[in-house]
Amino acid sequence: MLELSDIQSSPEELQDYYAQLQAQHVTPAWIGGGISIEPRSEAVPYLWHWRDLRPQAMRAAELVGTQQAERRVLRLTNPKLPGIASNTLVANIQIVMPGEIARAHRHSAAALRLIIEGRGGYTVVNGERVPMFPGDLVLTPNWTWHDHANDTDAPMIWLDGLDTPLVRMLEAGFYEEYDRERQDCGAAVNASQWHYPMSEMQAALERLTAANTRGAGEGIILEYKNRLTGGPVMPTIACHMQLLRPGEKTRARRHICCTNYHVVEGAGYSTVGDQRLDWEDKDVFTVPTWTFYEHVNCGDRPAFLFSFSDAPVMKALSLYREETRA
Repeated sequence: MLELSDIQSSPEELQDYYAQLQAQHVTPAWIGGGISIEPRSEAVPYLWHWRDLRPQAMRAAELVGTQQAERRVLRLTNPKLPGIASNTLVANIQIVMPGEIARAHRHSAAALRLIIEGRGGYTVVNGERVPMFPGDLVLTPNWTWHDHANDTDAPMIWLDGLDTPLVRMLEAGFYEEYDRERQDCGAAVNASQWHYPMSEMQAALERLTAANTRGAGEGIILEYKNRLTGGPVMPTIACHMQLLRPGEKTRARRHICCTNYHVVEGAGYSTVGDQRLDWEDKDVFTVPTWTFYEHVNCGDRPAFLFSFSDAPVMKALSLYREETRA
């Protein structure tokens, strides 16, 4: 019968052995950080208020031109992570002023734009002009040419979501600039595979709300689907819109995926882990992976919460799981 061995080495012998390993760039795993029973994210729950973000975006437009910054972007940074909102996804605020163009390029990272402010600017994706109105979701999948333009008389501001940290971690990132500042394009179209108007999503949610009087502890939630495949909008990013009726509270749940939220409209709060995040129109907040969260609409009007996550990656790798608190 085999038994566990007990070798009585002196501290001096072990110290000398570990020094030899270190010199050879080898680490003994038995003195490492150990095995975690479940995921423990370095990220923390955090909320960015629109009342703070918008003045800073406008100030950036005063101080930095598009010649100095190809994309005038404010990156929302988790207090515990290096320059990113969550481990695999970034959340940015981007502003394009009247008459400006954010020049055309493409990259390995997949990106989404959730329009916050402005009416009638546009993004050109692979030569197709896509209009941008508040609440619209506009996609620029990986390696698609895209540029942004604002031919209105007011700022265009949106939330960027990209899988840049994931691409960087996989060492798979490429980038290329277009041979001109902007792409040729035709008139704006609404039936684009890159464009999900808020008007259509809001109408669908309200139809479901009218048919669902009991509620199921989740509010009314819909996933944006890829118009060609029927799967998530992009291979690495899933997007959802959730409607919470006045006074509605969701069950506490957690998932193996990083999730960032944008409050399209409404007022309420989310309990994420042991923190309460009070939100209102246009705020942004992040929910770390495998952290219990619940949402409450404490206002007198419906609340619309847009979210994007890396769930497709976790599902593709058979790592995804979810749990509802009893």
